[in-house]
Amino acid sequence: MQGTSNSELDVALIGAGIMSATLGVLLKELEPSLTIQMFEVLEDCAQESSDAWNNAGTGHAANCEMNYTPERPDGSIDISKALQVNVEFDLSRQFWSHLVGRGAIADPRTFIHPVPHMSFVHGADNVAFLRKRFEAMSAHHCYEGMEYSEDRKKIADWVPLVMEGRSGDDPVAATRIVTGTDVDYGSLTHLLVAHLVSQSGCAVRYKSCVTEIVREPDGRWRIDVRDTDSGETRSVRAKFVFIGAGGGALPLLQKSGIPEGRGYAGFPVSGIWLRCDDPEINKRHHAKVYGKAAVGSPPMSVPHLDTRVIGGQHSLLFGPYAGFSSKFLKHGSLLDLFESVRPANVEPLLAVARDNFDLTEYLIGQLLQSENRRLATLDEYFPNADPKDWRLQVAGQRVQIIKPDVKRGGLLEFGTELVGAADHSLVALLGASPGASTAAFIAISVLEKCFSGELTASAWLPKLKQIIPSYGVSLIEDADLCRQIRAVTAEVLKVDNIPATPVLPAAKRA
Repeated sequence: MQGTSNSELDVALIGAGIMSATLGVLLKELEPSLTIQMFEVLEDCAQESSDAWNNAGTGHAANCEMNYTPERPDGSIDISKALQVNVEFDLSRQFWSHLVGRGAIADPRTFIHPVPHMSFVHGADNVAFLRKRFEAMSAHHCYEGMEYSEDRKKIADWVPLVMEGRSGDDPVAATRIVTGTDVDYGSLTHLLVAHLVSQSGCAVRYKSCVTEIVREPDGRWRIDVRDTDSGETRSVRAKFVFIGAGGGALPLLQKSGIPEGRGYAGFPVSGIWLRCDDPEINKRHHAKVYGKAAVGSPPMSVPHLDTRVIGGQHSLLFGPYAGFSSKFLKHGSLLDLFESVRPANVEPLLAVARDNFDLTEYLIGQLLQSENRRLATLDEYFPNADPKDWRLQVAGQRVQIIKPDVKRGGLLEFGTELVGAADHSLVALLGASPGASTAAFIAISVLEKCFSGELTASAWLPKLKQIIPSYGVSLIEDADLCRQIRAVTAEVLKVDNIPATPVLPAAKRA
């Protein structure tokens, strides 16, 4: 246990990942008197999906992920989802910049590094799609500075490993934006948790398994916690509970018994990366290069060849190769899925199984995939890759949301969702993507959902606007503020920015 322990809490955070850490620090910034305690079943924070090797570390700004920009029936490109994710990442940048500015994080280079984000395709149809995508995105101020090329030499200058050894008769295209980042969310989580527990009234309890979450007559929540070493169980009471335990959130939501969680289920998807640590290879690739996902595949399986900077070491990561495991957590049990089945979620589970047969086929195919087939997929993005330079790296588990639906029985969702009690005293975060990159947005959503009474001009709102200067303003609509925010946060976080293009007076333009 780290920090000061209490049995009567204002806030209980279940799970010691990036979500709980972000919410805990934000709440403590807004209300320093709060007593906050975090509970984690493992021996340290950030051991599941927040660990650097368990996620892509993209710093999701929806620059390169083509699944965020679908083609409409009329052939035009819908960038609305990409724009939303793009400015949600701006909230994270502002939050981190605030913490760096006040000394809570000493050096941003311990968790964030500038890495260009690219999309790469081959084949005439895919090139046509990427060209239209670029035209739609580059026309918006949120994507100023995005470059596009179908020139093989130019693309080879950007990412030589992607082009060397590639057949000369296949059309290729790429987009590139230099403002992208690589984020080590494991390192960031450790920094946030350390800052949180250094403050009075805050603690984190490791090796602590939450066994019961019970609403008491006075409206507070009793949380029973078992020490995994000694087996001893103790209880705490909390006014507010946040369940941010990644794949473990659904079983904990079920334990709470709130009617709002009735009917929810989870569909776990596992992942594997190929990893290369050879410095001679890694120094020749500096980008995150995303391709197009296979039809029917989940968003977490979009192929990408990534520069990673973890613990000061540069590596290449390719994948992920999706698969199925009945575990809800990487360190979980094979019984997790089966133990989550309830009478209320049987119909949603069966409906999703009925309506998503193509996904089932895809996951089975991934499970049966040979090493040669994995390497063949790598060859699409790194034609001269040598198998001996790569090794398997198991990624984190993702539990996609299955929610009840009146018309279809159940729906499979690939985003994230906050499911909370009607009195706003408990909320659980379900789902996976885009996940860690939008942790600040999710934390702010918790404030708006559960602390609206405090989020006023006479209470938390002025402080929140100091922490997140753009709060309450759409950066999608306000181009000047968007440019200003990005310039400031880029300087503080030591990442790249697109220089502002000066607007000349009309007379000079003429």
